[in-house]
Amino acid sequence: MSENPKCPECQSTYAYEDRGFYNCPECGHVWSATAGGEAGGAGDETGPVVRDANGTELKDGDTVTLIKDLKLKNSSDVVKVGTKVKNIRLVEGDHNIDCKVPGIGPMGLKSEFVKKVVE
Repeated sequence: MSENPKCPECQSTYAYEDRGFYNCPECGHVWSATAGGEAGGAGDETGPVVRDANGTELKDGDTVTLIKDLKLKNSSDVVKVGTKVKNIRLVEGDHNIDCKVPGIGPMGLKSEFVKKVVE
């Protein structure tokens, strides 16, 4: 069994791999499991091309905000418009963004309901 690397942010030894990314359960940091360590970069041909509601291309690690209230399935909770979501991961499928929404937890979002935050 191969040993996972320590988290580069908090040096936790509990990091685990999930769909090509390492995740730290202690601080929430996510980084690429491929060569080099950081997600995204020039010449990345592996990921899908995903665009936000305004047509801006999204990349792994971007920060986005919601442009619409989203009701959570099988719950009375609502993720409000303007909620900022940091460190997104792009995936294949209908819900093409994996992220951790503050106050809610991990979930999948559709790119048509977000816009990229320019920092």
